[in-house]
Amino acid sequence: MMKNYKLNLIIAVFGTLAISSCTDLEIEETDSIIVNQTGEFTGVSDVDATLSGIYDAVRGQLENQANLYALNEVTSDEFLVPTRGTDWGDNGVWRTLHQHSWSPIHPYVRDVWNEQNSNVFRTTEVIDERSNPTPQQEAEARFLRAFSMFWVMDLYGQVPFREPDEGIEIDPIILSRTEAFDFILEDLNTAVTNISSTGPGAGTNKVTKAAVHFLLAKLYLNKHIYYGNETADPADMQQVVNNVEAIEALGFGLEDGYFGIFSPKIDNETIWYTGSSVGNVIWHGLHYNQTTPANGGGGWNGFTTLADFYDLFEGDPNTNFVGDGQEERRGFVPTAASPVGVDFDGDGETDDLDEDGDGLLDGSQIGFGMLIGQQYDYDGSKLEAEVGKDLEFTKELPGLLGNSQGTGVRVIKYHPSNGSYTGHKIIFRYADALLMKAEAALNGASGDATELVNQLRTIRDASPLSSVTADDILDERGRELYSEFWRRNDLIRFGKYTSSWEFKDNTEEFRVLFPIPASAIISNPNLTQNPGY
Repeated sequence: MMKNYKLNLIIAVFGTLAISSCTDLEIEETDSIIVNQTGEFTGVSDVDATLSGIYDAVRGQLENQANLYALNEVTSDEFLVPTRGTDWGDNGVWRTLHQHSWSPIHPYVRDVWNEQNSNVFRTTEVIDERSNPTPQQEAEARFLRAFSMFWVMDLYGQVPFREPDEGIEIDPIILSRTEAFDFILEDLNTAVTNISSTGPGAGTNKVTKAAVHFLLAKLYLNKHIYYGNETADPADMQQVVNNVEAIEALGFGLEDGYFGIFSPKIDNETIWYTGSSVGNVIWHGLHYNQTTPANGGGGWNGFTTLADFYDLFEGDPNTNFVGDGQEERRGFVPTAASPVGVDFDGDGETDDLDEDGDGLLDGSQIGFGMLIGQQYDYDGSKLEAEVGKDLEFTKELPGLLGNSQGTGVRVIKYHPSNGSYTGHKIIFRYADALLMKAEAALNGASGDATELVNQLRTIRDASPLSSVTADDILDERGRELYSEFWRRNDLIRFGKYTSSWEFKDNTEEFRVLFPIPASAIISNPNLTQNPGY
């Protein structure tokens, strides 16, 4: 069992939503969508309120450490969630994701399907001319529809679609992967002409032109995967470059101070963020005895990374204290807390959170990035995992079962020195766009891939590369974007998702797609189960 009431509450809420939602997008009377049993639709009565509700739904979906996050991260070589005694057993839901042994009844596979398809339907209601949206409202709704449809297409390979006038007795049609791609592309191309051109700043918590260009770049980068082609078309890669350069023209760029990017401060790198609490991704891997004044219960002692992923970063292979030769993105383990008024996250601004008034920056005894080896308390004393046993995070794990409290390198990107449950989670940022541009240049578009990658490595205090290969790009994306929802997508594009890695021997190629949930197959005869399931 997970040992934090906040985590349990989040999972309970999402479980309730999953149970109450129908896979064929059946609408209940309580759903605030104007549709009756005959399918009559007269428009959304309050477009602003409905759009706000959709943004809130997306926020909650991105906040959750299960569902969308788990499908994209725990099924990759970045994360595993080992069972420690009975903690994190959870009927095997985490282990089956890591081992690539999930089935059509996996709850996260079902919940993501339901959540994202619900978003698609609700945005379709807003877009309909009978709802009379303004051009800006329609553009936002088209983007949000494209965002959710992207995930359904990417994860499942086929997308159900229902028009507002279609009653609950009509089974949604099914868009193939290529049809869904073209649908998403049309939505984005329509949206980009009417949406605001906001540059870096507070307004990026809503959809802007830069976010549309980002998703267009991501779409073209993966087009050959969605179309079933072996290689990328240079013309599509040039579209990636064009869209990234459109983002640059709006004022976005790289930001100094890597971990400061993940604070609530406004920066030039964040293209789109949400008010989602970052508490889950702070606490899901930290130990119970790693605490702050705002969270005396400590971490939940679950998520870890793999030894091979830790080894992608420059620095000492066995320790990560200051001075161990590490690049900035690998972070560091403090040996005591820092006083208030220091620049703890390295972003050029001082940090001052001190809820208990002891003169020490809250949470600053907890490191950034990859936490390995001995962990320390505020006063510099060694933390204990349990009475008489030091809290040391090890690279080695005995397996997915039978773990002690300290096995596994822990990962932390958002930090409690900014608040234990701060609401500021990044969805799109410029460093990802720059790496997409570099990858496109390597695959036939204009530009120098090595120069682009070294722009990033230089600002992150990593040694420049003399040349860049496809594997170098994949590794760089891992170092820069870990825990940001993209690892599965990247591994598939580079042909590595079905490879073996630690505690994962299954190499079945059909696992590049998740199964259509069993409940969806039963409720909609237009669906066909994906091969292998």
